[in-house]
Amino acid sequence: MCIAQKVQALTSSLPDRVTLVAVSKFHPVESIREAYDAGQRVFGESRVQELKAKQPALPDDIEWHFIGTLQRNKVKDIAPFIHTIHSLDSIKLLEEVHKQAAKHERVIRLLLEIHVAQEETKQGLTPEECMELLAHWKQGEYPFIRITGIMGMATDTEDETLIRKEFRTLHQVFCDIKQQFFKDDDSFQEISMGMSHDYPIAVEEGSTLIRVGTFIFGQRKY
Repeated sequence: MCIAQKVQALTSSLPDRVTLVAVSKFHPVESIREAYDAGQRVFGESRVQELKAKQPALPDDIEWHFIGTLQRNKVKDIAPFIHTIHSLDSIKLLEEVHKQAAKHERVIRLLLEIHVAQEETKQGLTPEECMELLAHWKQGEYPFIRITGIMGMATDTEDETLIRKEFRTLHQVFCDIKQQFFKDDDSFQEISMGMSHDYPIAVEEGSTLIRVGTFIFGQRKY
């Protein structure tokens, strides 16, 4: 199947509550355009310089999500157009995103990155660190950001039982945070989990955003 057919097949198979983030990192503008022409509007990138180069070359109605580790000194480069950042892992990053969003008078959405995988190389907050961060956060002090959910990755393994357990843990963390900090906030609703190799399990366990690249675009081009 070509890129357009893969996008259409994938989106048609997803429940209405699930949004596809087409992970276009390392793939050229032409490939993104093919997915766009097939109706895809949400794309994910993980390198600031690459995203800065692609964004002006593509339609303005694309909803760009930043899905990689974000250095604070790079926030200013994507603040004018980024829709959602999936990798909030500190108060300092939160404050920098708010500072840069304020300069452009726009609201940037943030997902708390939660670490549940067994691999130490995975980034993110422990559930306990996440609760501690939120205990110091007050929405009224940061009008130019909105925390809308969580993001996490399962262990890279063939063990589907472990993957399901970790996704289930992420869903429980989401519920705990919702109950404690966002009970009356309808915008806190996103669970970003699931990639090309494990998104069906993630969807079954409550994901609302799946980050799929290889399945759509094939192996990375550069």
